[in-house]
Amino acid sequence: MVSTDRKIFEEGSDVRTRQIEYAKDWDEVHIVVFDKRSMEYGVRSKEIAIAANCWAYSTKSRFKFLYPFDAMRLGRFIMEKRGITDITCQDASLTAMAAVSLKKRFNGKTSNAVALEIQVHEDIGSPNYSFNWTNKVRRFLALNYLPKADRIRVVSERIKRYLVGTLGIAESKVIVRPIAVDIEAIKNAPIIAGGDLHKKYSQFDRIVLMAGRLEPEKNVKLAIEAWKSVIEKQPKAGLIIVGSGSQLPMLNYQCSRSGISGNVIFESWADRATLYSYYKTADLFLNTSLFEGYGMTLVEANAARCKIVSTDVGVVGDVLKVGDILKDGENGVSIVDWNARSVADGISRALITRP
Repeated sequence: MVSTDRKIFEEGSDVRTRQIEYAKDWDEVHIVVFDKRSMEYGVRSKEIAIAANCWAYSTKSRFKFLYPFDAMRLGRFIMEKRGITDITCQDASLTAMAAVSLKKRFNGKTSNAVALEIQVHEDIGSPNYSFNWTNKVRRFLALNYLPKADRIRVVSERIKRYLVGTLGIAESKVIVRPIAVDIEAIKNAPIIAGGDLHKKYSQFDRIVLMAGRLEPEKNVKLAIEAWKSVIEKQPKAGLIIVGSGSQLPMLNYQCSRSGISGNVIFESWADRATLYSYYKTADLFLNTSLFEGYGMTLVEANAARCKIVSTDVGVVGDVLKVGDILKDGENGVSIVDWNARSVADGISRALITRP
């Protein structure tokens, strides 16, 4: 496996736990992880045994642009020593660069062909995906590497439709494996102390929740732009944004400049129990992402029976059915366009219909 997730080096992490379970289906699993020497996990030993049959290796790269090439070097060493039969990579661009190279190098040199699986977690078919030069490059690489895969694992039907319908990849090669969400655990989760948003922020009579990374592709700036129009109609409405990321200073400035700081509250990322309580006590969950491969928070909010207003991304049209009826008889999901007026109208309609 060629991976970008350095959390695998962290003992007890969810990533490591998932990989240990994954390894049970194989005789041996060897995971090469993109990692810089100066990073938190890069200072550790290059090879770490995380289970009796599973090992993780840091590329210990000097620079980020060397990640794929250092992964190729490590991968060659492992494949020469361990008799690897299958390769999987975590994305269709940079990790795929290393994986495709290794497949090409070793096919024909062993008694059995090495099978290549490419995982696709991002919606590379979205018209918004290439919103910056980095994603333009990633998409270019993906379109080159995906046809070379023996199988492709995707997280949503949306991505599968793009691969099959637009790229012409054989449907038999594409496997849909959604991100695991424990729906029953969310449904049965109690509202914990400090987790009731209306008690915590009693100054608001309507509360809208957002949760996720504060990065450009999450497009939180659109939500804040729309929020100014929302509070003109409902001045006691509050927007609670849970998450962290590089966009936080800019978003705070946007709120201040718009004069709505009193109606927008940023919280750092919460644990699962708190987030589940937030879903259950919010009047609405809002998502304004430019694109999502899956959209786990959408599934979680739906499981908590929280109304949703979202742009048309991820699983909104597949797992979540537009027009789903909540237990109080209201529509559960509304899809809006990528502009402030549409988002504001969607929020206002949903909040007005609250009993």
